[in-house]
Amino acid sequence: MRRLMMRTIGLGLVSVILLMLAVACGGRDGGGGEQELAQELHLYNWSEYIEPQVLADFEAEFGVRVIEDTFSNNEELLAKLQAGATGYDVIVPSDYMVEIMIEEGLLAELNHANLANLGNLDEKFSDPPYDRGMVHCVPYLWGTTGIGYNSDVFEEEPDSWSYLFDPEIASQYAGRITMLNDVREAMSAALKYLGYSLNTTDEAQLAQARDLLIQQKAWVYAYDTEQYEDLLSADEIVLAHSWSGDIFMAADEDERLWYAIPQEGGVIWADNLCIPNTAPSKYTAEVFINFLLRPEISAANSNYAWYASPNAKAAEFIDPQILDEPAIYPPSDVMEKLEWLEDVGDATPIYERMWTEVKAAGP
Repeated sequence: MRRLMMRTIGLGLVSVILLMLAVACGGRDGGGGEQELAQELHLYNWSEYIEPQVLADFEAEFGVRVIEDTFSNNEELLAKLQAGATGYDVIVPSDYMVEIMIEEGLLAELNHANLANLGNLDEKFSDPPYDRGMVHCVPYLWGTTGIGYNSDVFEEEPDSWSYLFDPEIASQYAGRITMLNDVREAMSAALKYLGYSLNTTDEAQLAQARDLLIQQKAWVYAYDTEQYEDLLSADEIVLAHSWSGDIFMAADEDERLWYAIPQEGGVIWADNLCIPNTAPSKYTAEVFINFLLRPEISAANSNYAWYASPNAKAAEFIDPQILDEPAIYPPSDVMEKLEWLEDVGDATPIYERMWTEVKAAGP
């Protein structure tokens, strides 16, 4: 209850601050010329990934209605755009997917004149390796991929990929393990367990990862990206290949749940705010992105989703329970073991084919 109270109090303060800013600034951030705001903004986002009050505050300040649709993985987002979806103003792809979308010409270039709050970003995120100079994207939230678990079941923290892949260990939890329903994430977990790079293009190494995932199916309850924290809380499973913030958000209501970054390392990722090149209102999208870059707004989203913020000036508004948690903001020795997912280029079809073979194989 303490976390819920802090969240409510914090959002009330944010709303007051926003009202004051709207009066002082005429409801606008930064420059960029006299351009018209649209009546609606269409956001395509991960589920439960933005504080609802933030959307309400944006609507109140700018008079723009936000309509949000959600997707469950990056490939679903990509397929939607490739199929010709033209109605979205802002999308939220992960790092490696930004690279792919840039190569396919799916993203608009950002007008930095409309993004006065870019200077709030931490230097580590101001020149992302997947989009140098933030030409097409702005980092939104970042986190890691590891293992969520029910602490009542384990005497020691399950901080190794062995708990998901070693037959002697994982078989003890047969039918009580979930894996992310995401080709790159699932393959990455297997690759890291095998001691390979998450971005390998070696077909023999990828085949080993595929075979490991097929072997693992005997112990897997489901491939899931949207409900695994609920399954943990309901005692349907005890181990979940998971994104960090999802588990911490669930742990806010169920203290038995916790999250571990495997000692072998894993994925560090950043989700990003981008504008499709078919966006109905690019200017409105940039106003929205600039709004999300305000320190108190970035902090509100971090506090809501339990993910780390790339916004350096947001730190003073972030709940210390989040800011001081090493599984959310890992220390340097842990960070050194983490890898960014990169576009694997011509190897992408190999990943996809092998993932299809995993999904089609029997348990």
